[in-house]
Amino acid sequence: MIDYSLPDELIAQHPCEPRDAARLLLLERKTGKVSHQIFSDLPEFLKPGDCLVLNDTRVIPARLFGKKAVTGGQVELLLIAPSEISERAIVYRCIGQPARNLKVGTRLTFDEGVLQAEVLEWNEGERLIRFEGRDAQRTIRRIGQMPLPPYIDRPTAAEDSEQYQTVYSREEGAVAAPTAGLHFTPELLERIRSIGVRVVFVTLHVGWGTFKPVGEKEMTAGKLHPEQFSIPQETADAIEQTKKTGGRVIAVGTTVVRALETRESQKGSTDLFIRPGFPFKVVDAMITNFHLPGTSLLLLVSAFAGEENIRKAYTEAIAQRYRFYSYGDAMLIV
Repeated sequence: MIDYSLPDELIAQHPCEPRDAARLLLLERKTGKVSHQIFSDLPEFLKPGDCLVLNDTRVIPARLFGKKAVTGGQVELLLIAPSEISERAIVYRCIGQPARNLKVGTRLTFDEGVLQAEVLEWNEGERLIRFEGRDAQRTIRRIGQMPLPPYIDRPTAAEDSEQYQTVYSREEGAVAAPTAGLHFTPELLERIRSIGVRVVFVTLHVGWGTFKPVGEKEMTAGKLHPEQFSIPQETADAIEQTKKTGGRVIAVGTTVVRALETRESQKGSTDLFIRPGFPFKVVDAMITNFHLPGTSLLLLVSAFAGEENIRKAYTEAIAQRYRFYSYGDAMLIV
């Protein structure tokens, strides 16, 4: 597994403005050649007949701040995924802080008591929490904050509510952004379409596990945290046509790669673990950000480009002072 040392000052704390002014490292898989571009130059490296596939998931405001009903102690929750929804309540899988204070049966309050909740279960660090009230879901959306990754060391700002979304996001359900897509603007997408590139979408709701280091459990099982995905028939047809006519399928982000390479179905849950040796069948090129050491995302790009190529590219990116991680710069692997 690739490891590397990154100076803290290269961890991007704010997005690039405008979005497509981010830097773009171009990596050629066959030769290992690296060159440096700007993201707005992307159309120069695409061809008529190519198919660009984007993830249209939308990040939910999944960070909640509240209190223990009895003691008034402060708590913070990260909503991972809904487990059960009814007319008067919604149950979420959550991660909570401070974890030791969130025992089964603990009552919680949010928004000055407007939203009430109870801890139902605890399992492997996650809590199952029921939020009560006819408008519980609406209240959560109103009071929740964007779940910025822990390496963004600043308070969440109002502008993050849109900056931490792709401009084409539409299907709510993610707790982390598909960050390779953050660099696109509507104008850039129009330029790409204008040269004869198909632009299509999949939906994969990114889970919090995307930031977790890969452990022995995942390596042994060969599976990752499951994430919900769907591939519209229009997208499946476009990919098939692209393959038939000799175009390239270009995945924007590791989430799109996982969705497209999960070949059992076009909809459902994927726990696909892509690591070196994986036989790619669909994706021909990919756009991705720079990832944390020890994560499944870094293993995926290593599987696609080759471990030595990725090591060389990351070393060059650090030397050239690229910005890393969610709000950082991008890489095009061809």
